[in-house]
Amino acid sequence: MDAGFTAEQDEIRRTLRELLHKRCGPEELRAAVDTPAGHDPALWTALAEQLGLPGLALPEAYGGIGCSATELALAAEETGRVLAPSPLLATAVLVAPLVLALGTDAQRADLLPRIASGALTAALAAPAAGLALTGDNRGDWAGGGRAGGVQARRTGTGWTLYGEVGPVPDGHSARLLLVAAHTGGFARSRTLLFLVAGDADGVVRTRHTALDATRPLGHLQLRDVEAELLGADEGADVPAALARTGDGAAAVLACEAVGAADRVLERTVEYVKQREQFGRAIGSFQAVKHRLADVYVQVQAARSAAYYAAWATAQGSGGAARSASLEGWWRETGGRVGGLALAQGLEALRSSAGEAIQLHGGIGFTWEHDVQLYFKRAAGDELLFGPVHRLRAHAADAASLFTATEVPV
Repeated sequence: MDAGFTAEQDEIRRTLRELLHKRCGPEELRAAVDTPAGHDPALWTALAEQLGLPGLALPEAYGGIGCSATELALAAEETGRVLAPSPLLATAVLVAPLVLALGTDAQRADLLPRIASGALTAALAAPAAGLALTGDNRGDWAGGGRAGGVQARRTGTGWTLYGEVGPVPDGHSARLLLVAAHTGGFARSRTLLFLVAGDADGVVRTRHTALDATRPLGHLQLRDVEAELLGADEGADVPAALARTGDGAAAVLACEAVGAADRVLERTVEYVKQREQFGRAIGSFQAVKHRLADVYVQVQAARSAAYYAAWATAQGSGGAARSASLEGWWRETGGRVGGLALAQGLEALRSSAGEAIQLHGGIGFTWEHDVQLYFKRAAGDELLFGPVHRLRAHAADAASLFTATEVPV
């Protein structure tokens, strides 16, 4: 692994940071989250047209830029610094890889160029358990029996979906829904993925009141909605594809959390140099220095883990040139690199934001100050993708770190 950035990667980070500095300040952020969509469409258009962000990790054959998951993760680090609300996670990180991996040639040719251009936003309508970050995803989490969720039924040559799912990142506003549904009953129980237009008949969408307003969430009700099967093979291993996508998404989310943690730490350091107590800046007190030094070390450790996870994800998705097969690489690594990095990133963000609230004193917890938004991002992502201890426990179980062994008598 080469820990240095390429000139192209540095340019992506620099250009994106400049654009977000101009277009996504505190006032723009608060205005965007109060809109029905929860993000600024003009900013999304700028990110797509000027930087090609939605297609950053898509092949050039489908209108993408042809970079890897590493560049997408580095871009997410910059969006995390300003908590930029956008459909990037749902569209480019969760849905696009699944369409690329499982879709037919016709589906890829139809959907991926529009995703890469930013014209088509998408959302993955599946419970968080489907991403296999905190447990095995081969159960009945998608629906069926007493599990609720969404169920699929054949109707002639097509499919209809019935059920509900939520919370779904950007599910209330995305133009395309990729829905995980259960079918086959008890005899041939399986989970499949279906394409549904966001404005299709029978789709009822509402926006959740979320703890983290910068990560807009939706709730979906599907009432006998006509759907198109993703891919041509009903026997596709959808849980494995979702687990691979989940680990890649966790690597991107880890970089996003690191960006947010680094920025809130910077703001805290700036503030303690200005705030005075007993006639001197509180940043000069040894206790304050020690607390911020501990946070700094934690953020840097999380950054190293996030960068490694992004690199490992790119290695796994590099095709035959980098590994014998994606399936083989994922089995060899246990598919838990991203989950571990996400756990460390969220822990660093929570610590950094918590210290920021404490050291900002009376204004730190107020609605008017931006520090509370970073703390809510950490708490909201743990609610969505799994608490830190469960992310680590699942990785440990997958690696058999604590397997019981026989003790000789």
